[in-house]
Amino acid sequence: MKDIARMALKPGMEIGADVFNYKNELIFPSGTIVDSHVIAKLTRHSIICVPVKEEIDYAKTHFEKVRLSSGFAKFRKAYQDALPAYKAIMFQFIFNGVPFKMDDIMQIYQNIYDSLDQNERLLDYLYNILPSEDDLTYAHCLNSALIAGLFASWFSLSEANTQLLIQCAFFYDIGKLKLPNELIWKVGKLTDVEFEKIKTHTILGFQMLQDLPVSAHILKAALMHHERYDGSGYPSRLHDVQIDIYARYISIIDAYEAMTSARTYRESKHPFQVIEIFEKDVHKYDIELLRPIMFRLANHMVGLNVLLSNDQIAEVILINQNQMGRPLVRLKDGTFIDLTTRKDINIKGIY
Repeated sequence: MKDIARMALKPGMEIGADVFNYKNELIFPSGTIVDSHVIAKLTRHSIICVPVKEEIDYAKTHFEKVRLSSGFAKFRKAYQDALPAYKAIMFQFIFNGVPFKMDDIMQIYQNIYDSLDQNERLLDYLYNILPSEDDLTYAHCLNSALIAGLFASWFSLSEANTQLLIQCAFFYDIGKLKLPNELIWKVGKLTDVEFEKIKTHTILGFQMLQDLPVSAHILKAALMHHERYDGSGYPSRLHDVQIDIYARYISIIDAYEAMTSARTYRESKHPFQVIEIFEKDVHKYDIELLRPIMFRLANHMVGLNVLLSNDQIAEVILINQNQMGRPLVRLKDGTFIDLTTRKDINIKGIY
């Protein structure tokens, strides 16, 4: 909603709040549609400014409101400037052998972060970013680096370790850039042969980085980010602390980014869906690293409205610590539903 001059009013606009005259008498209630008669009456009462609704006021879902916000517009501009710069540096390195400067990479990260009005808005903003198909792999790495910066604070990392985690995130998946786009982003189920080909990206990434003056953690993140805490991952079926600590961080960031990024063939998963998947697959990750991420993701949703699978709208009231993906919610009539006991009801969307 914004205030505009009476003289700038146009027929069809909707008044966003009750309008009173100097005697505090109601002239027009909120929701009145502007026409010539409305403008004439406002003139007679010497009303100078009128609150009118903007596009964002008609948004229904939380993410629609985010997409229409001024903060997102600023972030999107910075992101759209940064992605081609990152792509150019990585393309030159991977395909032409041109060395990169880590300072240049980190400046790209900083330029985007400087555009944020609040750091924790990053996740909401990234939900609304949809790069072109040609840029998906580059965007995946850039998004992961941005997420790493936020998650590092949730991991309680020092500034030096935060910088290192961001660098790991920029480079851990570059092996995929050596593989065909149509294979990496195939819509349907991969064949066994295709999956074996995909799995080579961890070794390809390690090989591209191994002769560079970078931290051993960056090399291990590239090689080990698909290892799993229970030993079910690849390429070496390592388990628990055999996996480098930064690779364990990155495995969580990689999974989160993959689940929440929109694709042309599917919608991104909302936070409660992400948390439920993490809870189902908890044995695959270092739980001491995963727990604070799930906790912060869930608590970020408290106070927001959700659309339930029975098509009712409810407010998230309390996070259940044993099942963070299934909170206590309150319907509009004041009724409470504990989703841990109502397995027949799921959260469809964030409102």
